[in-house]
Amino acid sequence: MTTTTSGAEAPVTRPQPVSLGEAFWVWLRIAALSFGGPAGQIAVMHRILVEEKRWIGEHRFLHALNYCMLLPGPEAQQLATYIGWLMHRTRGGIIAGGLFVLPGVVAIMALSWIYVLYGHVGLVVGLFFGLKSAVLAVVLQAVVRIGGRALKNNAMRTLAGSAFILIFFLNAPFPLIVLGAGLIGYCASRAGIAAFIVGGGHGASKGTIVSDADTLLGEELPAHANPTFGQAVRQASLWLILWLAPVAALLLLLGPSDVFTKIAAFFSTMAVVTFGGAYAALAYVAQQAVEGYHWLTAKEMLDGLGMAETTPGPLIMVLQFVGFIGAYRHPGTLPPLLAGTLGGLLATWVTFIPCFLWIFLGAPFIERLRGNVALSGALSAITAAVVGVILNLAIWFAIHTIFRSTVPVIAGPIHFAAPVVASVDPWAGALAALAILAVFRFRTGMFATLGAASAIGIALNLAGIVR
Repeated sequence: MTTTTSGAEAPVTRPQPVSLGEAFWVWLRIAALSFGGPAGQIAVMHRILVEEKRWIGEHRFLHALNYCMLLPGPEAQQLATYIGWLMHRTRGGIIAGGLFVLPGVVAIMALSWIYVLYGHVGLVVGLFFGLKSAVLAVVLQAVVRIGGRALKNNAMRTLAGSAFILIFFLNAPFPLIVLGAGLIGYCASRAGIAAFIVGGGHGASKGTIVSDADTLLGEELPAHANPTFGQAVRQASLWLILWLAPVAALLLLLGPSDVFTKIAAFFSTMAVVTFGGAYAALAYVAQQAVEGYHWLTAKEMLDGLGMAETTPGPLIMVLQFVGFIGAYRHPGTLPPLLAGTLGGLLATWVTFIPCFLWIFLGAPFIERLRGNVALSGALSAITAAVVGVILNLAIWFAIHTIFRSTVPVIAGPIHFAAPVVASVDPWAGALAALAILAVFRFRTGMFATLGAASAIGIALNLAGIVR
């Protein structure tokens, strides 16, 4: 039994080693509890892995989270993969990251089938009317939560405001905004500018800090965090083949205009450029899938987000719904339901396989950079910019939830969709306002808010008000 001593405190017993089989059940438990978007999912992991199991300490947990926040894609799933890799090498990472996704894959696929088969049935219409109205409150809550942690000074507020203006009014490319913010933060922190030398990530517990030395992993660098060039090449080759071979095969067999090729190419691109977490990725997808490819409408995008908010797994699982609807609407020679199923699974594959690549290739090197000031500065700036991007997403949702139609506004470089005031939906506006009041004034939980909004939506449908 190993003990450590923290200052003048009594020795603390470090946990005993955990087998891969034992870890499997813990990761399955985390996957089953992973509701509520990335902030809630990270909080669940922190409570179980840091506070309850003491597998990993506070500093090491936040260091891993900071790296995952810098990556494109869903940071919560990548964090699970990272810690699984720390615990049990590549197999542990695959189990942790795979289990994190699996419940969402099953749930969203089932809901996608129900949506296309019964989406015009009255009760289902009312259900999704209530969900999409309440989702606005959930996204606004994300803006406030992340903004409260990230916008600690005027420099960070300026970055957030600039990001919002660039993406909402000027249609600036999202990857360019986030990469630019990261570069600013990196350079500013290296130059010693105090405003950028701050912590990043979603934060963790405000209670007792669990020291790295008192945990199962301790402070030591694991043996598998000493990669050779050959090992790095093998990891990169394996995951690049798993990711890009299906994309290349679809391009060669079906051509660039086929919907499956477009889904594979679009979500592969998204896996590379969507820095800043799930909400930031949704802003990019909503902009491209709805307004660019026209795979689904803004209303359907909101319905899909409602599904993802109320099922376990990463919030970004909504992308499976987007791929499902896109292929369902353009099935070619396949039966629509089969095409939709394949399209949804394809979108999921090319979204999450790169996540394993980023972790297994980069984590060994990142483990050596704990405490790097420039990396933290880049993260802080990216997180600030992401606040502006999520605000853009919240306003986009609000416009398409409360108003039935929009009109384009174009003036030089300015280009955005403005709501038509006469098209306001008073019931949607009232329900969204009630959800916002419940979340911010009465601190009602996400499930209670979404459940109540869904029940009201069904009641409005039964009353003949919503059809």
